[in-house]
Amino acid sequence: MTVCAIETTKTAPFTIAADGSYAARLAGDGEARYPERWTLTGPEPYAVPLPLGQPEEADSEVLPLADGRVLIHRRVAERHAFALLYPTGGSGGGRAGGGPRTGELELGAVCPQDEEGGPDGVRVTLLPPSPDGRGAFALAVGAATTTVWQVAGTPFGPERVARVPGRCSGGVWLDRTGRLLALDRELDGPGGPVTKAVAVDLERGGEVSPLLQIAEGSDDRLLLADPDSGLLLIRSDAPGELRLGWGVLGSARPVRFPECLRAVGATATPFAVQPGQALMPESCGVALRVDEAGEGYGGSVTGLALWRPVDRHVFHIGAPAGWLGGTGLWTAEGRLHLPYATPEVPCGILGMNLPVAPPPPIRLSPAPPPPTRPVPLQQAPLG
Repeated sequence: MTVCAIETTKTAPFTIAADGSYAARLAGDGEARYPERWTLTGPEPYAVPLPLGQPEEADSEVLPLADGRVLIHRRVAERHAFALLYPTGGSGGGRAGGGPRTGELELGAVCPQDEEGGPDGVRVTLLPPSPDGRGAFALAVGAATTTVWQVAGTPFGPERVARVPGRCSGGVWLDRTGRLLALDRELDGPGGPVTKAVAVDLERGGEVSPLLQIAEGSDDRLLLADPDSGLLLIRSDAPGELRLGWGVLGSARPVRFPECLRAVGATATPFAVQPGQALMPESCGVALRVDEAGEGYGGSVTGLALWRPVDRHVFHIGAPAGWLGGTGLWTAEGRLHLPYATPEVPCGILGMNLPVAPPPPIRLSPAPPPPTRPVPLQQAPLG
């Protein structure tokens, strides 16, 4: 298999459902934006546009559910509105030239003026797809408090499920039931703001417990987690500079910061972990998106890196042409699927296997010195 080393420029986020069945993105250009759902099961992927009567704003967010519906988050005046979109069959729709019609189920809205900080001081964003595939969650981040909202999968509209002191970002699921959510929480300290990843139990009223405490004054963020093996991918400045590291959930062993990941760069972002490796975190394949130095997500994607902790080696691969959002999905069999769209292939999946790491170099010990014959002691002459 050949991967084209063509730079992938900034694209709208492409989000894959937790079970890998569907994906969604905001397609189109300029002011002609519309949600698009990808079906990833079956012999070939295919895309279904979900336009309505008017185009979507460029800052709208979309997220696929396991039943094929697509959640959309829109900013409407001073409210954040949520709705479910789905194809209804027929033709006509909201696009010229026909196509499937789009149904819309409004779910309600989150009003930032009800949060601490008011509408101008609160930022609302969708969290990654819930592992159960049915619910969807959002973060409302204020000046001193963060609220976790369940915006889909509730009987009466958006529901507040947790309130966490501090300014939170990120969002990584730690289990496959959608109960434990990891957030990167920023709190003000004596030496300035410090960020530590914490675990939030959504079934116990948002109970917060420490997750990463590498050093007292270090910024420790959780980037990705695999519930099967417990593998955690971490970004921290505890080693004296910003580094990528890995650890194991619930393990007493310290976080490790391999030199091979140092060469990739601290702004590289892990986006997929090989599942199904129960109790074998060192054997999990990890895919990292490599961005232009210092830009992180949203910058130009310049490459792809594949790595396993056991190999202590990183494979650098050029970014595929048309790679969408720098995302992908590992299968349990160890195959990485990357979504892409080009003028020739508007809906495609590129598959690759994790390369075999080269054997460690053979280190020859220096040859032992040749044996020396014992020298007899000189005795003084008698007399």
